[in-house]
Amino acid sequence: MAPLLTTIKTLLRRESFDPGIPSGEFFEQWTYPGDVFSVLLILGGDVVRKALAQLAGTGLTPVTFSFGWVAFAVTAVVSAVGENKLMPLPDCTCKVINGESSYVRDNTSWILGRIMRDYENWMDDAIRVRVKEMIEERYQADFERAKKKRPGSEVNITRRTQAGLCVSFYRAGQANKGAIYPDKVYLSGFFVALLQLGIAAAPCGIWGDWSILLITAAGIGLAFVSGSLSQWRKEKWACRTDHGKTVVLTRGNGAQHAIVISNSDGIGLDLETLAVGQDNVDVYTSCSSRILIGVLAVFWVLLLISASGIKKNTWFLLGVGGIGIVQNIFVAGWHRKPEAFGLPLHYQGVIGMPKVMNTLYEVEKAHPGLGFSMRETFFPGGMLNDDEKEEWARYEQIVKNIKAAKAASKAVFQTQAQPASIVKT
Repeated sequence: MAPLLTTIKTLLRRESFDPGIPSGEFFEQWTYPGDVFSVLLILGGDVVRKALAQLAGTGLTPVTFSFGWVAFAVTAVVSAVGENKLMPLPDCTCKVINGESSYVRDNTSWILGRIMRDYENWMDDAIRVRVKEMIEERYQADFERAKKKRPGSEVNITRRTQAGLCVSFYRAGQANKGAIYPDKVYLSGFFVALLQLGIAAAPCGIWGDWSILLITAAGIGLAFVSGSLSQWRKEKWACRTDHGKTVVLTRGNGAQHAIVISNSDGIGLDLETLAVGQDNVDVYTSCSSRILIGVLAVFWVLLLISASGIKKNTWFLLGVGGIGIVQNIFVAGWHRKPEAFGLPLHYQGVIGMPKVMNTLYEVEKAHPGLGFSMRETFFPGGMLNDDEKEEWARYEQIVKNIKAAKAASKAVFQTQAQPASIVKT
């Protein structure tokens, strides 16, 4: 009862009633928000990781100091020790089809995932034109079908957002693993880093407070070093470059696009091995990489402790971190061209029809065997009618004849290349 009576007496004392206390505390916090920066440093680690995945592997990685770096540093240690890798899994699922063997792989490469995700931003204008034509052709077909089936119902027909399958053809150029591609995504890091240093230098020049400049410079340095580890390049481009293959990238059954990339010269990346490269045991983090990642995590924690001790002019520090996280979000989400990932592609042509099966027919006619390799992906389980089975049987026979002719030609060449036997008398 004694505590209750004390509480009642306290409530009855009107001299202790002061509504100005909360406003004073709010004013103090918004004037010198010291602890907020320390809290923000441990949020947003996933954004930092994706930004690093976009730019890392080129030696110098301009992903700026921002909120989330401490969280990333700790999770990087866990990933390096537990999962044995730094690169995140792709944020866009797609399939990689071998154009000759028809073997289908689920992609695990960040590069191929982003190439597929950003395809509509970098594809050739001729492909956009063909897709619009396909949608219009499908609309006209639906319109006439509805008009014929039930006159008057055609007014309810709307244009589809996609129609059929559009297959584009590209030729791979010279592969450039880890080459710097100075687009706006890459160059933004240097611009923002200089802007951050300028903001941090303001309290130093005005009041002589160099603590914010020190934290900012140390953060930028640690960020650049963290993204420059050789392990990033090893995981990001875990593939060969001396194998000539033709592969197909697509999101699978129901997708609007399929990208055929030929590498007949053997100068591009082996996309089939790249698709599974990040899960390959050969690219697991080495002992030295784990040690470096652990040391960097310690430095990031020390930076967090140091930043939490700053009590004055903390709005400048929040400004530095805020600008940095905006740059990180921009880098993590913005689209890039394939050449930015060391995979230059040269447009060759496009085949697209309002119906998927007709597209595969046309692809097979132009490139024997390629349409057949794609068929199982877009028509799984052999969902074919009798006419389609008959048509594909004819195409399959053509492919067999071509392979037989190539085998016979190769055998003749090998026979002619053998040295004539010398008969001794």
